[in-house]
Amino acid sequence: MDNTVAIIFLVGLALLFDFLNGFHDAANSIATIVATRVLSPRYAVLWAAFFNFIAFAFFGLHVAGTIGKGIVDIAQVDSYVIFGTLMGACSWNLATWYFGIPSSSSHALVGGLIGAALVKAGPSALVVQGIMKTLAFIVISPVVGMLLGLTFGAIVYNLFARSTPAKVDHLFRKGQLLSAAAYSLGHGGNDAQKTMGIIAGLLFSAGYLGKEFHIPLWIVLACHAAIALGTMTGGWRIVKTMGNKLSKLRPVDGFCAELGASLVLFGASAIGVPISTTHTITGSIVGVGTLKGIRAVKWGIAGQIVWAWIITIPAAALISAATYELAVMAFKG
Repeated sequence: MDNTVAIIFLVGLALLFDFLNGFHDAANSIATIVATRVLSPRYAVLWAAFFNFIAFAFFGLHVAGTIGKGIVDIAQVDSYVIFGTLMGACSWNLATWYFGIPSSSSHALVGGLIGAALVKAGPSALVVQGIMKTLAFIVISPVVGMLLGLTFGAIVYNLFARSTPAKVDHLFRKGQLLSAAAYSLGHGGNDAQKTMGIIAGLLFSAGYLGKEFHIPLWIVLACHAAIALGTMTGGWRIVKTMGNKLSKLRPVDGFCAELGASLVLFGASAIGVPISTTHTITGSIVGVGTLKGIRAVKWGIAGQIVWAWIITIPAAALISAATYELAVMAFKG
């Protein structure tokens, strides 16, 4: 296949992954606001998609740099590695969407990079520091999200202890519009950058970006547009799991969960860590849910979600490695 045609195809495949990321992770952005009936699903996805798109104006590109050159050695990245990476990530996203499992698109992408790079060049191709930081935040992001959700919930519950339920509900129905917007900003600011890193890494390795690794504006805008379109399409199977099965939510609960999760996303984006929006909002929902008692959280569902987190990186890596091998055999012989 002509190299230019291959590059165009892979950029398109990367944007498809970005679309699937928004589609898959729409649940994270809108589950609480739909579950509390503050907005209908149709208006909720439009609200989330808008803030997904404009996130490029609020965040730097630290996460894109981490994905582009901080997970595997940029010298080992080529069209075959990117193809394997994207096929691994897209396949895992579609499988988990089908079964309604809120797994991490981010970690599927990281797993895809690791799998293809390992097959091509062995362990020396991996940037251990970047991988370890990403792995650490598999634990850190939901734990901090849970603590923040718990803390905000405790503060709000105490502040409004003497208010009538009707007054609290009315106030936080409006407040949840703001917290959902903040969460969607964080989602777009962290997740869209992962695809930017993949596309920029591909173009840099092919010599299209010159001698310095950077993220052109057209890549930034294209990735934010793709994730916003995916969010507008919505992954309703996962919305049901996140919004209804994990813990029963009221507007005040949704507000506290989204606020806690958005702060985790803002912090991670600022330091360039590609974290899972799924893990983060799950932790926050669990944190708020525990304020109503341990039994208010359906721990069996939470356990299933945690298992999905554990297997995402190795599963995506295996698919990526197999796809890389098949592509090399088909086109290199």
